[in-house]
Order: sequence, then C-alpha cells, then structure tokens
Amino acid sequence: MFGPELVCLAMTVYFEARSEPLLGQVAVAETVMNRVADRRYPDKICDVVRQGGTSLHRCQFSFYCDGRPERPADQRAWRRAKVIAKLTRNGIVTANLGGATHYHAEYARPFWSTKYLHITTVGRHWFYQRA
Repeated sequence: MFGPELVCLAMTVYFEARSEPLLGQVAVAETVMNRVADRRYPDKICDVVRQGGTSLHRCQFSFYCDGRPERPADQRAWRRAKVIAKLTRNGIVTANLGGATHYHAEYARPFWSTKYLHITTVGRHWFYQRA
C-alpha cells in the first residue's frame, strides 16, 4: 500500500530532485529517512517534510513552502519518485550518504552550510551531516 508517509517522501523526491539522476533522487529520499532516524527530528516522514511550516524560507524542504501547489504534473517522474520513495524507505536502495541530514542545491548558500560537515555532492545537490 502507498500510504501518506510514502506520498510525503515521494513528493519530496519529485519536487526537490526529479531532474536529478537516479542516485540524486535516492540521495534526497535517504536524507529525509536519515532525519526520521535522528532523534533531533520528528520520527515520521510527513512531520520531517512539513517541519517549519509553510512560511516562505522557514520550512526544511523548499517545495513545501514555495507557495505553489504540490501537484505532480509529470506522471512518469511521479511514478519514478514513488518507486524511489518505497525502495528507499524499505532500505532496498541507498546513496551511501553517511548519515546526511541536510542538503541544498549547488546554487544556494543556506546559513548552516558553513557549520555542518559537507559529506558529498550528488548531481546538483550538496549533502551535509549535522554534528
């Protein structure tokens, strides 16, 4: 069954990384799952994705607070995001991020990027671990 938690994870993959190669999409999903596993963050996928609310630049994942509706238009990419979400949540695929809990697009410079440990770059996203 594809319940609400998997929908939240698939939406994150779709809106944050659908133009990335497969490994980049898995890396985004894995980052969400790493937060779920980290006691400093909520223990449910949707709670992690929605953390910070819908105020612009206050949320953890930019698609959630950009003011645009979350309706996947590209059905092929949406199907792929759902498969990636399910496989990542079930531990079947991994990007081997070493516990990354944060990422940003290469063109962004969030305040925390100088404070956290840069682990790797996958596609156009840089991944970090919070110390």
